[in-house]
Amino acid sequence: MTLALADLLVGQVAPLGNSGLLSGINKRPVARRLWLSREGLEGDAQADLKIHGGVEKAVHHYPREHYDAWRGELGGLDMLTRPGAFGENFSTRGLDERTVAIGDVFRVGDAIIEVSQGRQPCHKLNARFGVADMALRVQKTGWTGWYYRVRQEGFVAPGEAIHLIDRRSPDWTLQRLWRILYVDTFNIEELSAMLALAHLPERWRRYAQRRLETRQVEDWSKRLWASTSES
Repeated sequence: MTLALADLLVGQVAPLGNSGLLSGINKRPVARRLWLSREGLEGDAQADLKIHGGVEKAVHHYPREHYDAWRGELGGLDMLTRPGAFGENFSTRGLDERTVAIGDVFRVGDAIIEVSQGRQPCHKLNARFGVADMALRVQKTGWTGWYYRVRQEGFVAPGEAIHLIDRRSPDWTLQRLWRILYVDTFNIEELSAMLALAHLPERWRRYAQRRLETRQVEDWSKRLWASTSES
């Protein structure tokens, strides 16, 4: 599988609308190559590194195909006319949560990156879009995008090819994990299988472990609505 990196985007921390929140979600396309380290792209920043960014969330990828669907749902919001509305660093057509699996390894430019987890939408999306339940809508649709960890640092540039070079768990698409987390939340067989994935992020492993132990789903309210989040 090979496709083009249509847009490469970065952004700095700034106030988010009238919310009073600080966020790095406002990403803008760049026309030059950037260094991609294990912590993320040069020139990119996040407001709260306990929640966003770091080695397990070094790069955020969001499919442009979802923009078409969001315009149908939300109408003609100006921010949906260009990439960056969801705070993504990579924008492409040809990949989505139905086809991308956790552990997929890609080469882009000089860098090698691995799909680490799907995005868990947080309340800052509500302020970003001016839609009170935007984070919940993203969660319900499964149009979340995903994150990469960086296995080999290097330069990346807009327009470069993205090559799929390895699939560690091809059956474990991001859509499958989304269904376990948010739809079929007490499927014991699936939770047990999820728990056994060797390269699952530790936070997601804890979700599966706690559900199996307590038969309860974690509280999503702080992430979706409050001023603190676990996204």
